[in-house]
Amino acid sequence: MNIKYPLQSLAVCLIGLFMVACSSTGERVSQSPSYFISVQDGRAGLENGSGVVRSAEDSLAVVEMTEGRLRLVHSLAMPTSLVGPPSSIAIAPGGKMALVTAATRRDPRDVNKVVAHDGVSVVALDSSGQAAPKVIAEIATGTGASGVSINKSGNLALVANRVEGTISVLSIEGMRVQSIGKVTLASGAGPAHVAFTPDGSRALVTRGDNRISMLDIKGSSVTLNARELSAGIRPYGLDISPSGQWGVVTNLGMNQGDADTISLINLEANPPRVVDTVSVGQTPEGIFFSPDGKLIGLTVIDGSNKPKASPFYGSASYQQYEIKDGRLMRSAEIKGGAWFQGQAFSRDGRYVVVQDASQRQLRVYVRDGNKLLDTQERLQFDAAPGAIVLWR
Repeated sequence: MNIKYPLQSLAVCLIGLFMVACSSTGERVSQSPSYFISVQDGRAGLENGSGVVRSAEDSLAVVEMTEGRLRLVHSLAMPTSLVGPPSSIAIAPGGKMALVTAATRRDPRDVNKVVAHDGVSVVALDSSGQAAPKVIAEIATGTGASGVSINKSGNLALVANRVEGTISVLSIEGMRVQSIGKVTLASGAGPAHVAFTPDGSRALVTRGDNRISMLDIKGSSVTLNARELSAGIRPYGLDISPSGQWGVVTNLGMNQGDADTISLINLEANPPRVVDTVSVGQTPEGIFFSPDGKLIGLTVIDGSNKPKASPFYGSASYQQYEIKDGRLMRSAEIKGGAWFQGQAFSRDGRYVVVQDASQRQLRVYVRDGNKLLDTQERLQFDAAPGAIVLWR
């Protein structure tokens, strides 16, 4: 009788300690949802390696993910484009406004053709999640408006105009966005994406002429730095770590079946420089840091956009990297799907949502130790997903 009650108390304590431990590691406890903004291109289609023009609508979607399960919250018909790197969405600090670029549109004279476009939409977002997003303004920047970024202060945005060969500078005051200037690059530069450093004093630009430019920023003044970086053939996707120490780029290559690369840039070096380049497979698309900066996610098309009879045909892959001693180290990989575009981490970095443009769906993977597992969770669209970002 004297032993019974102490043992019960011990059991209660052990259960309590287990619950606290689970809570601290984030395992086996209910996680708050992550919300994403995903854009879908209704024109983009692929049939056995050949591009086709589909008749679906372009759209923006608000997607909720809770413990790896996806739910479509809102959907809005609006201009967007899969063409260009999967960096066509930028969300302002505070989460109440987004900019979405559209590098292409249907030819007004022939709906079965696609032409270059210069559109940037200003989208109002309800940070409570109750109201649907709404397009409140449209801005013409430059032909082939592709990658877009907003600085941490929320008062300046940059847009890479891929066809025109310029970088548009946009001022932001609340929900008012205005074009205030351009930086002109060399003829044939083909800027794909532009990304601010966290302190807003500099930006990097990936270019189709095998260079990476640096921009110097003072207030609303944006000028081209004389220094250019050399990473690989056709730098394309781009992201900068939350700390500002590192930049990562995808090098698109020539789309002829050869293995392509990604590169690591040390932004703290004086001057900044490329310090590592590794082979990743054919056609690396989107590259993004996790919210804590510890992981780098990468989508690789890897021949999945080629005809099945091609010797270079294969399955797409999603890969994760870590930076160790100033070098890129692959830490996990998972294959499956086709024509991958954008990808985004959940707030805790455990899950990742990957855009499968071929099957027009979102896929969910989960990190389990040193492995990536396919949860088999899918969210289907009628249009091809082309970019996705974590909203809140």
